Amino acid sequence: MRTPPRVLTVAGSDSGGGAGIQADLKTMLALGTHGMSVLTAVTAQNSLGVHGAWELPVEAVRAQFRSVVDDIGVQAVKTGMLSSPALVTTVAELLAGLRVPVVVDPVGVSKHGDTLLAATALDAVRTKLLPTATVATPNLDEVAQLTGVRVRETADMPRAADAILALGPRWALIKGGHLPADPARAVPVEAVDLLTDGTDEHWLRAPRHGNRHTHGTGCTLASAIAAQLAKGDTVPRAVAAAKEYVTGALAAGFRLGAGIGPVDHGWRLRQDG
Repeated sequence: MRTPPRVLTVAGSDSGGGAGIQADLKTMLALGTHGMSVLTAVTAQNSLGVHGAWELPVEAVRAQFRSVVDDIGVQAVKTGMLSSPALVTTVAELLAGLRVPVVVDPVGVSKHGDTLLAATALDAVRTKLLPTATVATPNLDEVAQLTGVRVRETADMPRAADAILALGPRWALIKGGHLPADPARAVPVEAVDLLTDGTDEHWLRAPRHGNRHTHGTGCTLASAIAAQLAKGDTVPRAVAAAKEYVTGALAAGFRLGAGIGPVDHGWRLRQDG
């Protein structure tokens, strides 16, 4: 019996199932890999926002990580919500001992604007976590939070990428989903992202959908990249495949509760059916 590629997510939970650990594991399954988890925090969360968050002890995070890595093994890792300096430092130390691709999603705030990373943890993200990353996947707000660079148009994205790369990751994926809309249209024509290692630039473009149910987009993209890397893709191929998957999930996002619903992680299954 074939063992599928193994991918580990180190992140917080989303009790509503749209983002965090739950989104990561759904994505990994949808892309043909075996997902495993290290839980860093528990949130009380729904379509309207985050109503509470409780960080797990460093010892619990370390024990989960060692239990998975030392027995089962991993072929790629994705990080998400790491709320405190202690957690960021601990996870960075654990990742430094691995020789597999690492995708760092430097989660700062939730889709609803709730803070998920303490201001005191920013320096640890810059100096300890990002240097472990094969790919860092900040959105524009996170770029500004980490580097001070503000992106207002696609022409600003290379400068943002340079600022992120200066913090140590091998590749930076600057996500343009928060770029302002074209004033002549209800929504921008394209969703534009920039992937670069400082030498090669890959501009990724996809149709932008007007669907407001986009909860979990960042988690899903980072997890999809990790899944593709675990399957042996190069970074450019992994990111392109992940963007294609996320674009379909965004198009199929559905209403759940009274607020912002999740992207549809199983859209390909329903499409095939």
